[in-house]
Amino acid sequence: MRLDKFLKVSRIIKRRTVANDACAGGKVAVNGKAAKPGAEVKPGDVIEIRFGERLSRYEILSVSEHAAKAEAADMYRALAP
Repeated sequence: MRLDKFLKVSRIIKRRTVANDACAGGKVAVNGKAAKPGAEVKPGDVIEIRFGERLSRYEILSVSEHAAKAEAADMYRALAP
C-alpha cells in the first residue's frame, strides 16, 4: 500500500493531501529513510513523522484498503520516540 494512503486510512493523518504534503516535504521516514508519498509500506515497517519539534513513531501491524474508525487504531502501534 502507498504510504500516503496508509497514513490516511489508519487515521494517523486525517487527509490524504496532508499526508502527501508531509511526505513530499521530507517530514516522513520509513525504516529510517526519507519516504515519498508513493513508497510501499507493509506490516513490520516503522514510520517516523516529524511535525515541528514533535517526533511520532509507529509500527505498522496490518494493511487494509478500508478501515472503520474503530478499526483504524488496530493497524499500527505507537512507539516511544
